Amino acid sequence: MAYAPDNRPMYDADSHIMELPDFLQKYADPDLRAEIPAVSYSASLVTDEEVAEIMARGGRHSEQHVAEMIAWGNNLIERSKEIQALGAFDGRERSKAMDMLGFKKQLVFATHSVAMPFSPSSKIGPKLRYGAARAHNRHMADFCAHDSRLMGVAIAPLDVPELALTELEFALKSGAKAIWVPHHACGGRSPGHVEFDPFWARLVEANTPFVMHVGGSPLQLDKAWINNGRPPVRDWMGGGENLRTKDMAVLHQGPETFLSMMLIDGVFERFPKLRGACVELGAGWVPAMLVRLDWTVKIWSKTDANLARFTRKPSEQLTRQMAFTPFVFEDIGALIDQSNPDLYLFSTDYPHTEGGRNPLARFEASLGNRPERIRSKFYSENFLRVFPEARAV
Repeated sequence: MAYAPDNRPMYDADSHIMELPDFLQKYADPDLRAEIPAVSYSASLVTDEEVAEIMARGGRHSEQHVAEMIAWGNNLIERSKEIQALGAFDGRERSKAMDMLGFKKQLVFATHSVAMPFSPSSKIGPKLRYGAARAHNRHMADFCAHDSRLMGVAIAPLDVPELALTELEFALKSGAKAIWVPHHACGGRSPGHVEFDPFWARLVEANTPFVMHVGGSPLQLDKAWINNGRPPVRDWMGGGENLRTKDMAVLHQGPETFLSMMLIDGVFERFPKLRGACVELGAGWVPAMLVRLDWTVKIWSKTDANLARFTRKPSEQLTRQMAFTPFVFEDIGALIDQSNPDLYLFSTDYPHTEGGRNPLARFEASLGNRPERIRSKFYSENFLRVFPEARAV
């Protein structure tokens, strides 16, 4: 018996590879390997000892450990976490995990390896930034190649529009099912800049969505906002390099700003078949964003000729072309009531701890007695709208 119920098809909009230290180096062009840093777990729940033990076995879990995880059955998602999880870094192990989880499809994101290629630092040159992106995309394609249920997510830094388009072409040819873009202004440009139009147009032509995800922009606030004259606050994992209280309170501002600029600059209007998803960045902010954008465009269209050309309200554009994953602790039922049921996607964040021990049970409790048609949208139909290729066997 799998974790997902037999009577409902379910699609998981968020899962992860827990990269081993050589994740990028192993797949980088030879002339860049020495310059690309090893993947670091310093800001995570994973210890150096755990990583060293796995690397000493040639980058594998022990056969005993794998057997123990398989024996957990449909409790896998509760107990199988981080780098010790089944399929954390081995694609064939992930297939075993998928058998036990029972999802029809699962998006697969990186965890730590995007920090350098997505960094807003101007000190990282294009050759190194896009070389790291190419290494990531090769490795992601390899991880997912043997199992059609695994939908690999490639990355495309947007700092140099021409190079972003080149990397997009490589990712599409490698079988990527979605393209992760950083949710900050890259290269001094709005995502709605006309130089990005070929990038968005190519996604439409390829019938491939873009995605935003936590980690696509710096997690932490500028230090000035933390300076309150009191001792520093630890992050949620007990350290100081991950999300802290203040960071979490404004986490939504990055993706909301990115999407708002795309919309106001007319990207969704110019490309009505462009689709995207906002993953592991919460969804509690979405209903208010739709209302705010609607009245912003209505009022400012009197003075902004670009807005006056819109044929659809912002809320209509985003409802048709975007979807969002709520955190497991958010009340998805209430969010649907405040907006509409077409906006939200089920996700587990497997094998990350923050995905919860039983996300399905928590989302079900939040959905309460809402009808089956709403559940179907959340667990499958909205996913298939944004990722139509998932319909393929």
